[in-house]
Amino acid sequence: MRRPTRAPLWAQLFSLDPLGPLTIQAQLRAQIVSAIGAGRLAADEAMPSSRELAEHLSIARNTVVSAYAQLADDGYLEARPRRGYFINPLALAIKPSTKAAPVGSMTAVDWTERFRVQPSRQRNISKVADWERYDYPFIYGQFDPSLFPAADWRTCCQEVLGKTGARTWGQDLFTRDDPQLIDELRNKVLPLRGVWADADEIIVTIGAQQALYLLADLLVGSDTVVGLENPGYPDARNIFALRTKRLKPLPVDAQGLQIGAALKHCKYVYVTPSHQAPTTVTLPVDRRVELLRRAERDDFLIIEDDYETEISFSGLPNPALKSLDRSGRVIYVGSLSKSFAPGIRLGYIVAPRPLIAELRALRRLNIRHPTAFIQRSMARFIALGHYDLLSRRLVDAHRERARILSASVSEFGLEAAHVPVNGGSSVWFEGPVWLNAHEWAESVRGEGVLIEPGDVHYMDERPPLNRFRLGYSSIPRSRIQEGVRRLALSLAKLRPT
Repeated sequence: MRRPTRAPLWAQLFSLDPLGPLTIQAQLRAQIVSAIGAGRLAADEAMPSSRELAEHLSIARNTVVSAYAQLADDGYLEARPRRGYFINPLALAIKPSTKAAPVGSMTAVDWTERFRVQPSRQRNISKVADWERYDYPFIYGQFDPSLFPAADWRTCCQEVLGKTGARTWGQDLFTRDDPQLIDELRNKVLPLRGVWADADEIIVTIGAQQALYLLADLLVGSDTVVGLENPGYPDARNIFALRTKRLKPLPVDAQGLQIGAALKHCKYVYVTPSHQAPTTVTLPVDRRVELLRRAERDDFLIIEDDYETEISFSGLPNPALKSLDRSGRVIYVGSLSKSFAPGIRLGYIVAPRPLIAELRALRRLNIRHPTAFIQRSMARFIALGHYDLLSRRLVDAHRERARILSASVSEFGLEAAHVPVNGGSSVWFEGPVWLNAHEWAESVRGEGVLIEPGDVHYMDERPPLNRFRLGYSSIPRSRIQEGVRRLALSLAKLRPT
């Protein structure tokens, strides 16, 4: 019987996880391909027989047989009659060279002279990459997998992946979007916000982020004056800053955007009226009416970012500013993934037809269209009532977490004032005047607690350093109280004597 040349190493070379996301057969195929590419398997080397490898890895022989057969079809292995499978030399011949280029053979490129802009130098929100390993992650923008309806989402995806489904999501849509998703937005999502739109007044984007980027690309020139809430959403500020230096800070108070003289001379005004970013306050109706009146009088357009509005503790989402618009001056930006699952990346814009038509043409040059498969799966998810059910589940869960957080702040005497929580997934705090939230965040990180300093939300050259945000969407409710207790103790120790 033929013996593999490196029999003792096979079990070490391949590590299969029966609980992993891929099937055992898929894992085996992937790891053989990886071993060939890394040079751990030599050209013409004999693979062990299917029986032997199955015994070494404690898996079914048929799994190995199927994996070998497919790898042979793909050109990684060679089937030799009565001898078995061998590494195909051609599979190694196409492996890229790992040799370094000789010193002096290449002229160094001075990239800094070639960059038109350098986004990496902008002030951005920074996130701890391995936040999940911390016990008390009070961070914003992540979700709790325990609340995610994985089975429902999987079912919707599987239905779309059916034999006839590929005809809908496999084709190039050019400038179009999935018609079923557009219908679900028109008939089920937008009416809850008081917004009514025709199909040609909606475009789907890869999250609200891309929506803002497309709008800035299309509408903002080097001398365009754009008004932004201060404090406000840093990514919106940075997106518009790539197009114009004429950004105008608009003051925010306990009721949201102040409707005052600062609006004058703006061409566009970016606002988050239903859930102000980052303070979470809601713009009252009288200010909304006055903002729309000013837009008509001073001839500016309003870009409304209506994020997190479905997480309203009052029971119903707040009516959008767009619902009061009678002159077509509000460009409405929404998200389907912010609370659902940020990684899905689905958003949309509702605006007058001429603007949507140009946005579609611009998007085609940029990304063509968002993934049609995800669009159709989301359409099914909404149509079957799963999206509405998830929103209600999130409202209940977030309301309880917000209650525990607020109660814990009082119980442990955290020295910071916070905005009353009426929805969303975070709380905005103003700490004592002596606090440097960056230094504090670094200190409590060593105790397993993550918080977000708030100065990045300000446009000021010297922003206040005593603001911070505590998110509660991704921290288990059972850990909130202990996390706040640690924060209170840590802050008390930092107080100057």
